[in-house]
Amino acid sequence: MRRSELADADCGIAQAVGVLGDWWTFLIVRDIAGGTTRFDALQRELGVSRRALTERLTALVAHGVLRREAYSHHPPRFDYLLTAKGEGLLPVLVALQDWGTRHVMGDGDLTATADAASAEARRVQHLVGRRLPALTMRRHDGGAEPPAVPGRWSVLHLFPGAFAPGGQGLPPGWGDIPGAVGCTLESMTYAARHHLFRAAGAEVRGISTQRPDQLAAFADHARLPYPLLSDQDGRLAAGLLLPTFRAGGMDRFKRLTLLVDPAAVVRAVQFPVTDPAGSVDEMLDLLRRQSAPRPPH
Repeated sequence: MRRSELADADCGIAQAVGVLGDWWTFLIVRDIAGGTTRFDALQRELGVSRRALTERLTALVAHGVLRREAYSHHPPRFDYLLTAKGEGLLPVLVALQDWGTRHVMGDGDLTATADAASAEARRVQHLVGRRLPALTMRRHDGGAEPPAVPGRWSVLHLFPGAFAPGGQGLPPGWGDIPGAVGCTLESMTYAARHHLFRAAGAEVRGISTQRPDQLAAFADHARLPYPLLSDQDGRLAAGLLLPTFRAGGMDRFKRLTLLVDPAAVVRAVQFPVTDPAGSVDEMLDLLRRQSAPRPPH
């Protein structure tokens, strides 16, 4: 019997720690959420011993946090995938990421942006060359799709929160949070340039942690010609370790934009975004340069 079961049988924190064990386990869940699902790749990324990794994977499977899916029978080899129980840990990872960035690496101030020379900005820039994790997201109109359009260039602008007049009000102190204001301007600028992005071969998607119904109210108000996607469950935020902050009782994206190629690989990143409207034209130029046919060698 675990010590937490004896001393803290009614404490959810103690019971959760009893399952997760140590900090290696959090890092394993982090990497699996990001798409690293095979034993050798996990060992290479984490630098952990085979024995330690085996023990932790076995425990996570036994606790129902992970499931194994065979990709080879001779010899037997498995992908380790998050179960619904495991996906319930993703908001915990997002909260830990935010806490570490704000209170361990930062000065504790609440902000929706970052310094261009910060560790957070460097982490986001390292997304270039990274493939998006395989997942689907709820659209504001009730449908579902992956964050990037398969076979097309995609521009994903992630924003803290957009609000329709007369609906959900702004979170308390919203205007005092650096970088929070500007979502409506950014979204409507993308709407005005939508035909230019289409002509350049790309689809535009807006992504927020707001609920689909909240996004639907804003999309209808702003008459957006492109879908808004909800990362309410934190799967994209945790999978890519995207920068977030907490306001109005929920985790929210810091404003950033990803340019993703037809194979779902990130090719360019805008972060921090200090000019919500101007960043749209900058992204259009980036798209045109990245998607232009390469001259033969």
